[in-house]
Amino acid sequence: MVVTDLLARLGLGIAIGTLETGALHAETVALIPRLEQRYALKVEVYRPREEQVVHFVRNNGADAMYRSIELRKSCCQIRKMEPLARMLDGRTAWVTGLRREQSSNRGAVSFVESDANGRTKLNPLADWTWNDVWHYIAMHDVPYNPLHDQFMPSIGCAPCTRAIAVGEDFRAGRWWWEDEAAKECGLHVQPQREAAAA
Repeated sequence: MVVTDLLARLGLGIAIGTLETGALHAETVALIPRLEQRYALKVEVYRPREEQVVHFVRNNGADAMYRSIELRKSCCQIRKMEPLARMLDGRTAWVTGLRREQSSNRGAVSFVESDANGRTKLNPLADWTWNDVWHYIAMHDVPYNPLHDQFMPSIGCAPCTRAIAVGEDFRAGRWWWEDEAAKECGLHVQPQREAAAA
């Protein structure tokens, strides 16, 4: 939301897109019309291909992600990676809200990098802290997901997100049943970072 606010405030004319996985919390989905109204812009919404979701759930069950990392990553592939590929098709660059502080896997995020397809990936908040983000939100009255107020600093699909306890890592509520090194869906994994984590 900070990146969206900055793009709108600066009038950069960069398209705003989001992945609506079909498994998001209602609070997350409700942000889309809120930000469209607030910033008078249209959000490009990319959803998974319905037939792929139906096939996956029919063959593996609605709770497949809890049974193995492979099944969870397959779910992420269908619900996130494939729609992201469509969103980025024909584009040469994209802007994210990745921050180094978010996790050890993201500790080396640079401001500018190339993604696996050679697109420029801009991470303007790479060195921002949690406090920087919330200071900006307060200063500019930026709309945000109310799940943050329920101790969810990292929010993904509803089945894969839980509140964290005091002292837990920011991303402890994501895929909490998995090993720490596996806690990425693939959206922001660079091949060299993935190899290092393994």
